[in-house]
Amino acid sequence: MKHPARVKIVDVSPRDGLQNEKGSVPTEVRIELVDRLTDAGLQSVEAGSFVSPKWVPQMADSAQVLARIRRKPGVAYPVLVPNLKGLEAAIAAGATEVAGFAAATEAFSKRNTNCTIAQSMQRQAEVCKAALAAGVRVRGYISVVLGCPYEGEVKPQAVADVARQLQDMGCYEISLGDTIGTGTPARAQKLIETLARDIPVKMLAGHFHDTYGQALANVLAVMEQGVAVFDSSVAGLGGCPYAKGATGNVATEDVLYMLNGLGIETGIDMDKLLDAAEFICARLGRPTVSRAGRALIAKRDKAAA
Repeated sequence: MKHPARVKIVDVSPRDGLQNEKGSVPTEVRIELVDRLTDAGLQSVEAGSFVSPKWVPQMADSAQVLARIRRKPGVAYPVLVPNLKGLEAAIAAGATEVAGFAAATEAFSKRNTNCTIAQSMQRQAEVCKAALAAGVRVRGYISVVLGCPYEGEVKPQAVADVARQLQDMGCYEISLGDTIGTGTPARAQKLIETLARDIPVKMLAGHFHDTYGQALANVLAVMEQGVAVFDSSVAGLGGCPYAKGATGNVATEDVLYMLNGLGIETGIDMDKLLDAAEFICARLGRPTVSRAGRALIAKRDKAAA
């Protein structure tokens, strides 16, 4: 199959990227990161999450972030919500799109959400029903689709069972998370092949972590099957608090560099994306882990000297 002519990138760094920071990130920094990503041309920027501050204190100010970002028409600013309480808070803060989440294994579900998959799906059904009734779009996340830190290899059919339920609940898009980054291209393609029997490929998104250096290869592999939406994180920020050793999401700069090389449209300005990466890395006090980002910034700095 040919590559899609256009790919949508969902930058998850303001939520998935920053939720693992040991210290709290100032609200002003989170707001500016979202605004810089918007200015760079991202179609979707995950702005925060409405989970208990007890569990994820870094996201406690998500209502302030949503209220103060410079929203651009046509750009989505989804926020993660775990339950009805989170949804109500998100709607009150002005959210127009939310993301619910589930896991493909029982062990990860219990560690991540303190409930079974069945209980998690019940929660998501309640969230979806209430969100859709309020005119709020819902995106679904599935964790550990290509490997679980507690159960090991995950069968594609287990992911398909969860995905089908999310589809039936009204999720317009389902993001497939390789949370610990153990997936390889052949396994990623097998997963898409299995899901595509029941779910349109246009509803599927890839969310690959780069723990084993396979993320870009996985993006390319499933793109060949028609997947045209990918989650990534500027500067490669992120990880998973419930998966020890899992490194960050694939870097947005790396994905964009590859897509540009393939002639695939994204609407994203690389220079402005690099500016956003330099901004957040300076505030966090560490270098980018994006290889394309490092090379391009060095090249830009040399040209400016």
